[in-house]
Amino acid sequence: MSLKKALLLKVLGLALSTLMSVSAYAADTAADASADAIVPKESMFQAGRSYIARVSDRLADTVTGKSEELINRAMEVIGVRYRWDSELPQSGLDGSSFVGYVFKDKLGFLLPRKSTQMSRVGKPINREELQPGDLVFFNTMRLTFSHVGIYVGDNKFIHSPSKGTNVRVDDLGSLYWDKRFDGARRLDGSDNLNDTERQELLNEVKSLKRRSPSF
Repeated sequence: MSLKKALLLKVLGLALSTLMSVSAYAADTAADASADAIVPKESMFQAGRSYIARVSDRLADTVTGKSEELINRAMEVIGVRYRWDSELPQSGLDGSSFVGYVFKDKLGFLLPRKSTQMSRVGKPINREELQPGDLVFFNTMRLTFSHVGIYVGDNKFIHSPSKGTNVRVDDLGSLYWDKRFDGARRLDGSDNLNDTERQELLNEVKSLKRRSPSF
């Protein structure tokens, strides 16, 4: 599924429950209303979009307000070994799964699995604008956005570099990382999805809810 600045699935999970409530309300209203009182077909969807926007704003505030807690949680994972395609600290974490784990564990955010997908979430920012909690991306495999880390301040970032290494803090100004810096993103709750893409994500949330009642 194509992701173009995808909303976090946690937001969509919340939005889905609201859409279901709006749907039930619309059905009851239609049953009681006269034949002339027709509810516009897009009204429920527009209500859902409005709700997503409001929740996204609150979650964006959460990232900013809890950046210190986010960084502290990331620091607690220092020393965990790199392991490709693993998502739990007990077994190891690769570059993108480290970032995904920290955001989900601390803020309840569900980020896309791959760093290339994460590079389309939120809004792009300049290097000079970096704040703790922003995502920083690198070209480490001759592929754009092939590695991701979390900016912690003072020109430093925390990440899980590569096979044979552990989660650690590195300097953006070092020769290796400076020449491979590929951009940064801030999770601001922005949503540039078209209606079709947004509906696809809502459908994915429905599927997740069926598989995990606690989602």
